[in-house]
Amino acid sequence: MPLVRITIRAGKSLQYKNAVLDGVHEALVQAFKIPDHDRFQILSEHVKDHFEAPAGKTDSVTIIELTVFRGRSAEAKKLLYRTIVDILAKAPGIPGDDIIIVLHEPALENWGIRGGKPASEVDMGFKIDV
Repeated sequence: MPLVRITIRAGKSLQYKNAVLDGVHEALVQAFKIPDHDRFQILSEHVKDHFEAPAGKTDSVTIIELTVFRGRSAEAKKLLYRTIVDILAKAPGIPGDDIIIVLHEPALENWGIRGGKPASEVDMGFKIDV
């Protein structure tokens, strides 16, 4: 049950934004083996004056923050990062150097899900330790 927060600069088309959302989700399905229906995503846009980035970044600069269940291997995480960059390079065409990915992994007991139960006490229905 990844929680995805994506931040971009304002002014992109709906098609562009959907490609970003779809691409990040597809990468999670491929790399972390989450179910396709397991999709919680928020895309936020900021005008350039409210979204600073280092020199050399384009207006496609994108920050992707993923809060995920702890337990994925280092290899699965590397695969996720590569897959996100590869997919977003194709559509909508974001240069790899413009993508920043941050992974947050709170312990399962720090997630309240399915009616207020700690995730550590819930059968997720899929493997977390990929």
